Parts: sequence; C-alpha cells; structure tokens
Amino acid sequence: MSFDARVSDVVSGDRLRRAMGHFATGVTVVSARADDGTPWGTTANAVSSVSLDPPLVLVCLRRESRTLRVVLTRRRFALSVLEAGQEAIARQFAHSTKGRAWGVVPHNDGLLTGAPLIDSAPATLEAEVHDTADGGDHLIVIGRVLELWHTDDHVPPLVFHRGAYTRLAPMSHDEPVSRTRPSTNGRGNDQP
Repeated sequence: MSFDARVSDVVSGDRLRRAMGHFATGVTVVSARADDGTPWGTTANAVSSVSLDPPLVLVCLRRESRTLRVVLTRRRFALSVLEAGQEAIARQFAHSTKGRAWGVVPHNDGLLTGAPLIDSAPATLEAEVHDTADGGDHLIVIGRVLELWHTDDHVPPLVFHRGAYTRLAPMSHDEPVSRTRPSTNGRGNDQP
C-alpha cells in the first residue's frame, strides 16, 4: 500500500473539514464580470496574501464554481473583505449568484477589472490572474494585486469558525487556555 492510499483511508474529507474548522478565517466575496456583462460572485474563506513584492494574493475556489470559470476566462477578479455585520451578504454569495445577488448588494465596478466591489466592505482588492495551481477539488488562483482600498478604522471582521459565521471577542487575560489533547494513538478523534 502506498503512503497516499494509507493517508486517504485515514483522513477523510469530513475529518479534515472538522479539524480545519478550528482554524478561524476571515470571509470574502470573490467577484468577476463575464464577457456578457453579468456579474458573478462567491463567498470564499480560503484566501491569503502570498507576497508583498510583487503583491500577490491567493483564493481557492471549487472547480465547479461558475465564478471560477469567469475568473479564468476574464483573467481578472476582485475581493471584498467582509466585516462582522455582513453575514447576510456572505450567505447570499454562498449560493449560485449569477447577477441576482448583486441587485440587492450596493456595489461599484472596479476601475481596472470591471468586477463588482461591495461598497461597505472594509477592504477591497482588484487582481489579475498571475498563476493557478491544483488544489484537489479546488483550484488555487494566485492574483497579482492591481489596486486596493481599505479603511484605516478598526472594523471587526466577519469570521468563519467551526462551520459557522461568528465575530471576534476580546480575550480576558484571566481565562485559562487549554492546550492538551486526548491521546488518540495517531488515529484522530471521530467523536461528534
């Protein structure tokens, strides 16, 4: 048995999702405008800066994503970073959004990409596709940032953690932090 076969037998997608659910992420809307002018967008939390020089970001999108198809065709896209009060927007774009969600979400088109940028987002970026990489059931899109805007105000971010949207809460210095984990003989904990 090869190493890869043993790993896939032990680490199911569901177990990986539950384990990585402990890693809190920000929430964004990735958007692009199709050749026919239709705006597309999808919620994404697998987003990161990659490099400051040149300025690169990455987004991971499901291979069957219609927004991904438009991003790959147009070679340009935008990111709108969501704040804590924008859960409804995140939920709207978590489903197929061929244009209709954009009708109720105030936005402007990016000057360099034509992609929709959410007006009330605390940060927005416009990018062109720099490279792509295989990410299993996702495609990793690396974008070179062409332009960006952000507020200088402290705006609490919308956070995704353990399969739910949440907000950051200040941590009390009196709270104990547990750093122990049960012994599982290397097999993981499949308890709900």
